[in-house]
Amino acid sequence: MSEKLKAGILGGTGMVGQRFITLLENHPWFEVTAIAASPGSAGLTYEEAVGNRWKMDTPVPEAVKNIIVKNVSEVEQTAAEVDVVFSAVLMSKEEIKAIEEAYARTETPVISNNSAHRWTPDVPMVIPEINPHHMDIIPYQRKRLGTSRGFVAVKPNCSIQSYAPVLTAWMEYEPYEVVVSTYQAISGAGKTFADWPEMEGNIIPYIGGEEEKSEKEPLRIWGEIKNGVIEPAAGPLITSQCIRVPVLNGHTASAFVKFRQQPEKEELIRKLETYSGLPQKLRLPSAPEQFIRYMEEDDRPQVALDVDFGHGMGVSVGRLRKDSIYDWKFVGLSHNTLRGAAGGAVLCAELLKAQGYITKK
Repeated sequence: MSEKLKAGILGGTGMVGQRFITLLENHPWFEVTAIAASPGSAGLTYEEAVGNRWKMDTPVPEAVKNIIVKNVSEVEQTAAEVDVVFSAVLMSKEEIKAIEEAYARTETPVISNNSAHRWTPDVPMVIPEINPHHMDIIPYQRKRLGTSRGFVAVKPNCSIQSYAPVLTAWMEYEPYEVVVSTYQAISGAGKTFADWPEMEGNIIPYIGGEEEKSEKEPLRIWGEIKNGVIEPAAGPLITSQCIRVPVLNGHTASAFVKFRQQPEKEELIRKLETYSGLPQKLRLPSAPEQFIRYMEEDDRPQVALDVDFGHGMGVSVGRLRKDSIYDWKFVGLSHNTLRGAAGGAVLCAELLKAQGYITKK
């Protein structure tokens, strides 16, 4: 019998669900044993259900081709077969909240890529290198849900991954005001150029809901647990614009920062290059050896050259220079469907296993 934890994928036929499946292929700790999707896919093999909608660069893994897809709404049947589920369901926010809590109440941990629970006060929203201590909220959530094992944990929005880690590395210098523009890949909308041809040679200066997430979610990550809830930090204040650009994978950020302290450039770069967190200390399977790297070249980081740094789990930073209005400005790059989506959720699951929150049923 396998010692690996049995994992289910909720919303397994969509782009993020597919990414979960490829990331968990040959994973040392987890194996996919159940896939759930919409009623239209239920009863089909996974290969039949995904059909010509497979969007990954590598083929459908052999191990999942013949798994019979379940109806995601039949919670008990799916939960009975797994130790943990990864959620990438496409529903309304209220429906997602309800179904993720329903799975949690079956004593099944839920690691979600969705935004629905990011502001539920007792649900941890975690970038494992930054705020792993927020997992300490889980006992409070279990008390609310009436569970001993089940809970919901989420990862933050993909848009913040290319600048929030940078600001975290610089916190001792007291950044207090940030202007950031993000240039976001089409895979963030679950698209490829084949099914979104109007994005070729085009930009769209609007992504629904992204700017609020880009401004507010970092504050929750920097917040603290008080009285059984996570209270967001008061600052730094962030204002943002989010733009869709004709790139398949990779979110780029252009950021301007004001500091209360006045660091030198060399200090800022050193803080980036030496910043690491609990995933690196624990050597979690998906953790990059180096979380943030600084690139000296004037024309880096570039999506084409740098998006896969650290197997897509690292953050690349460049063009750090003084600004005439703000103190410093920089460019950051992260992989939106790896670090920013499914990969970040898998790293959260690895952290939760290492912390003892995810175990065999």
